[in-house]
Amino acid sequence: MDINQLKAFDRVARDGSFTKAAARLNVTQATISMRIRALETEIGAQLFVRGRQVHLTDQGIGFLPYCRRVLGVLQEARETLRRAERGRLAVASLATMIMPLVSNALLRFQRNNREIDVVIRDGRHNQIAAMLHEREVELAVMCWPNLDPLLTSVEPLLVVREDVPLVAAPELAKTFGPSPSIAEILEKTPRYLNLNWWQIAPPAATSIALSAPVRVELPTDPGRSLVEAGEGVGFFVRSSVAGALRDGRLVEIEPKDQEPLFRDIALTVRNTEAMEQVHLMEFAREIAVEGRKLGRVLRDMLQELD
Repeated sequence: MDINQLKAFDRVARDGSFTKAAARLNVTQATISMRIRALETEIGAQLFVRGRQVHLTDQGIGFLPYCRRVLGVLQEARETLRRAERGRLAVASLATMIMPLVSNALLRFQRNNREIDVVIRDGRHNQIAAMLHEREVELAVMCWPNLDPLLTSVEPLLVVREDVPLVAAPELAKTFGPSPSIAEILEKTPRYLNLNWWQIAPPAATSIALSAPVRVELPTDPGRSLVEAGEGVGFFVRSSVAGALRDGRLVEIEPKDQEPLFRDIALTVRNTEAMEQVHLMEFAREIAVEGRKLGRVLRDMLQELD
């Protein structure tokens, strides 16, 4: 049994596909198949049911947590060696939170810690959860609460609630009238932009998306540009449209029959023992400074530690 076999098993289990796993690990599908067969021979059990779709067997389900534990320990060992060679911090963040939370915090941190290498990675919530699980990062900004089944252990250092207003270009907003209903807005807008701010969308957001005559799903920046051009409306987390609202390029719409929407985000670590690292604690405090400006603070463990 070797590390490449364990990595292949873990990757196929995640992706449910030998082909996808091969692409992720940058090897051929034949190599993945060979590694899985060798691992099955060594442990004396079939790990996958092969077919159009690949599923774990009962034996595979039982073996998976032990495989991931081994991979996790090896990753921890690598990270320890890297930090011994040179100070290094790795942070993951939701893509939309890089600018409002991480950028200024990074600048302040590096003014005082020029010898520390800092790696910032971004992605969607499930990608962030995977990075934490695999110990690729030490701090993470993610949606809260965490519902990803992969990441079973995570501690929130700061939890902030940010509102998610419905916005439109000023000229389009005028056509809605002073106190429109959601139905009236959807009837008069060219399209409704469905942006995935949540792990699981609130029922109200899902209902609006399903009732929209024309619905488009796209990333934040092109979505905001489309709305600014008067080509649609959408719910955006406030930090992503704060500048446009301030400059008058967008206006906030308050439907008379819609309760306010919000999103909770958290600055997290796998466990609080990590906070014994001086530089990790310092960077976390800098991110928390920005987080407290973002919205309503629901939990602040860092302030409790002060």
